[in-house]
Amino acid sequence: MYRTRAVVMGAGIVGCACARELALAGFDVTVVERGAAASATTAHGEGNVLVSDKGPGPELELARLSRALWPRVLAAVAERNAHAARAVEWEPKGGIVVATTDAGARELTRFAAAQRTAGVHTEDLDADALAAAEPYLTREAAAAVHYPEDAQVQPAAAAAALLTEALAAGAALRTHCEVFGAVTRGGRITAVRTSAGPLEADCFVNAAGPWAGELATRLGAPVDIRPRRGDVLVTTPLPPTVFHKVYDADYVGAVGSGAADLQTSAVVESTRAGTVLIGSSRRRVGFDDRLRPEVLSAVAATALRLFPALAAVPVMRAYGGFRPYVPDHLPVIGADPRLTGLWHAGGHEGAGIGLSVGSARLLRQLLLGEPTDMDTTPFRVDRPAVLGEHTRTTGEETA
Repeated sequence: MYRTRAVVMGAGIVGCACARELALAGFDVTVVERGAAASATTAHGEGNVLVSDKGPGPELELARLSRALWPRVLAAVAERNAHAARAVEWEPKGGIVVATTDAGARELTRFAAAQRTAGVHTEDLDADALAAAEPYLTREAAAAVHYPEDAQVQPAAAAAALLTEALAAGAALRTHCEVFGAVTRGGRITAVRTSAGPLEADCFVNAAGPWAGELATRLGAPVDIRPRRGDVLVTTPLPPTVFHKVYDADYVGAVGSGAADLQTSAVVESTRAGTVLIGSSRRRVGFDDRLRPEVLSAVAATALRLFPALAAVPVMRAYGGFRPYVPDHLPVIGADPRLTGLWHAGGHEGAGIGLSVGSARLLRQLLLGEPTDMDTTPFRVDRPAVLGEHTRTTGEETA
């Protein structure tokens, strides 16, 4: 029996989620990755599954879809491989957003109220409730909102679990296999040229994360997906100190900003191993992967304003990664209008871990011509931010 052949280009968490959805739907899936699976952006994330940082609109709707899917997906993984499911370290621990100024408190109150109208569960915390929830947090908070739906995963393990599901359903994985270009016939992509030779298929999914813009250019259908750098500090293991994902209200503004220069906001959370992850920074510097002391210092300073008790805690390492940035801050999900057979699933910036399973579900529904779980029009490829005059993939400003 003939099965539709699909090549998923990229084995980060979005590519792994797409491979799983398509393989379980009966596609003959091959995943190609120029390095090792889940070794780039996915391995350098914090594992956020958030609704708290998104205002009403299509990205929040996608976040809510994904948040509903994650437990179901992990339950399915657990039925086949309990160890893989445990390794994901699913933690529905909730998030707390804190404002430390009166102006920030007003904006946080307004933002949370708008989210509530969109169906997000929020809880205002007074000083006593905040102290009970986070005893080591600064007492100078002007307002705080609890988001019970926020969760966290171990990102590389989550990607591995999704990929394992895809492989069990018949998918194939080719690592250290770079895509150089497309073979086309009559306006359709029929194969990709790779370092291991040509690979033919019926459809091709660009899930290359921050490299999606570069890959799309190689394939002859450029999209404006650029790298945006983020850096994280990791402390030595501690006794229980941070009990939720805690961030200051400025984080939402940093996420939504298109500025190229350095932006920092406090994001603090613990892991099951006892380490504390401290972020975050955002800057557009192309693919410059150098860790910069001034950036790490700025990240630490913002976190200490929320958790002064961390001042004496040793930092054992720091890491950074590139997030796939789109100028209008919305993912790109769907068919390319210029090259039949090419599909895109990317541009999630720092939300790719959380949005991966929902994006993959939408992609599968679109590929099969099924009704979609939400309106995918805002994520279409042929929108100005993606195919505009300023489409480019490299040459960012330095900061």
